[in-house]
Amino acid sequence: MSSATLESPDVLDESTVLTKTARKRPVRDRHTTDFIQLCDEVRAAGLMEREIRWYIFRMVRLALGFAAVGVMFVMLGQSWWQLATAVLFAIMCTLTGFLSHDAAHRQIFASAKKNAWTAVISGNLFVGLSHGWWMNKHGKHHANPNKIGVDLDIAAGAIVFDPESAAKRTGFAKWFAAHQGTFFFPLLSLSVLDLHINSVRRVLDRKHAMPHRRVEMALLFVRLVAFPAAVLMFLGPVFGIAFLVVQELALGLYMGGSFAPNHKGMPLVPKDVKIDFMRRQTLMSRNISGGWLVDAGMGGLNYQIEHHLFPTMSSRNLKRVQPMVRAYCAERNITYTETTLANSYMIVMRYLNRVGLGERDPFECPVTAQLRSAR
Repeated sequence: MSSATLESPDVLDESTVLTKTARKRPVRDRHTTDFIQLCDEVRAAGLMEREIRWYIFRMVRLALGFAAVGVMFVMLGQSWWQLATAVLFAIMCTLTGFLSHDAAHRQIFASAKKNAWTAVISGNLFVGLSHGWWMNKHGKHHANPNKIGVDLDIAAGAIVFDPESAAKRTGFAKWFAAHQGTFFFPLLSLSVLDLHINSVRRVLDRKHAMPHRRVEMALLFVRLVAFPAAVLMFLGPVFGIAFLVVQELALGLYMGGSFAPNHKGMPLVPKDVKIDFMRRQTLMSRNISGGWLVDAGMGGLNYQIEHHLFPTMSSRNLKRVQPMVRAYCAERNITYTETTLANSYMIVMRYLNRVGLGERDPFECPVTAQLRSAR
């Protein structure tokens, strides 16, 4: 071996390379290693493959659905039957919202840009949802579901989700918090209005960076200003206002009713508690059973545990991966929660009332409980 070889910093023998690699490789705990093995099994089963044809079929169905609702809207004219059209329109918008959700999670295309543009157009134009605002909020939720002070989905607002926030309320707000579960469905019907308001605020707020701000502003203008104006011009003030109110309430009820059962009423995690990825995503999520009707009606959100574990997986494959995840949890004694849609709503309503009354840890995190008992 020449002296140049010995002195060259770019040439290392095999033992040196292995030593340096071993030093740099992070130490994985058993939970992480086990989950990596599950991921390998899922990939080997082909469940992480793109389902582009299936998504194209969904898009075609949505287009035909909107066309049918549009024809119905024009043919009915000034009639109270337009309230049925308003409900159908809300259903179509919610189904499009599910598509936007999947695109935002990069489930549809291999191209990040194609997914982003699909999410921007479908979310802003059909739902009135700012993709930029939602991505920031939803990203934090996926990283730390039900973690107090981190997950914005449980941040105190009209509804409070933790006893400490409820204890700070006084007067009417305190009374309302104590009965908030009773008002669960009326509040859901108004949830899309809150969504619209936050979306508009975000696109108008120049303090926050937004990649497609002008496009989002234009699309939101069409959905929230131009569309209502066209409805009022065609139906007149009485039927037009009735149509817009009903479609807004139905949209909030359907969309909110699809997202609320997934985490509300599940364990809350203190901000300072660290939990491994598998348990963080599984223990705080709830699946909804009910067969093909629930699958179609909730757009795959009923497989919330699987979605949180594999957020880029096509929603079509979530049902297929469920047996693998369930078996994995059973082997490691990890609680896997699944219930019916009706029962989930009852759980959420009881939970909200108990929180509003200031009860401590109404649904305590199992991991937190274990840590406390070990002290």
